[in-house]
Amino acid sequence: MNRSGRQTFNQIAEMLRSRAGNSGQGAGSGNHSALIGVGLVIGLAGLGTLVNLSLYNVDGGHRAIKYSRISGISPKIYSEGTHFFIPWLETPQIYDVRAKPRNIASLTGTKDLQMVNITCRVLSRPNVTALPTIYRTLGTDYDERVLPSIVNEVLKSVVAQFNASQLITQREKVSRLVRENLVRRARIFNIELDDVSLQFSPEFTAAVEAKQVAQQETQRAAYLVDRARQEKQGAIVRAQGEAKSAELIGEAIKKSKGFLELRKIEAARDISRILAEGNNKVFLNSENLMLNVTEQKYEADDQYNDLIGSRDEAVKK
Repeated sequence: MNRSGRQTFNQIAEMLRSRAGNSGQGAGSGNHSALIGVGLVIGLAGLGTLVNLSLYNVDGGHRAIKYSRISGISPKIYSEGTHFFIPWLETPQIYDVRAKPRNIASLTGTKDLQMVNITCRVLSRPNVTALPTIYRTLGTDYDERVLPSIVNEVLKSVVAQFNASQLITQREKVSRLVRENLVRRARIFNIELDDVSLQFSPEFTAAVEAKQVAQQETQRAAYLVDRARQEKQGAIVRAQGEAKSAELIGEAIKKSKGFLELRKIEAARDISRILAEGNNKVFLNSENLMLNVTEQKYEADDQYNDLIGSRDEAVKK
């Protein structure tokens, strides 16, 4: 009997006792009526208590199943509201079917034998249609029994596939693999996972970032060394080419004195083209254009002397 029922019963009993005292003890019929009234009140109070004990409430976001001492677990699932059960013979079991967050820490090793502290946060809820099976196999603390073991198992199997630096650079891929494996494993136990997220310890993240910076600096230094080596090799090749070019030019000058004049003409042509393409008008004489035809007339004199000699020989003949 609950508190309100006992209070009501006590008030009615007190009222009946006061009435019985006022009426006196002379009339037997009055005593008989009083006893009937008391019995009726007791019966009503007992019935109310029995009804009250036979009802249970299922709050919002919860579901219930019933265990019977005769037939065992009932397959029927009860939704929100007030429901009836038989006291002592039946026992209701109420489950919270809302998604609940849970953080699970795990120390696991990477592919390069580095130890990593990872915290896995999961949002889990039971499969409503499988509540009888969950109660039969796992009980009401199903998440305590299942989640820590499968989270540690999945984290160890996935993290072992990556190096320590890859856990940061390929974090999205690691999270996806952990999520897929956890969802598949949890469904075996009729547990649904709405979200899975990973969080690495600050010390591990800082160490990986420092290692990446050091690797980048090493790669940059190697690049600079290689670039300097290539520039040195290019300078050697360029110097060898210039030396060979100077040697060829010297040989060409020895063989033909007109080589320099040809180079002057080519240079003058380039200069005139540049000046013609410019917006400014410049007037230059042949000397400034490197076309001083009056300078070094040895070729014309030689040709003239050859012509004179040929004419004299023809006259003598």
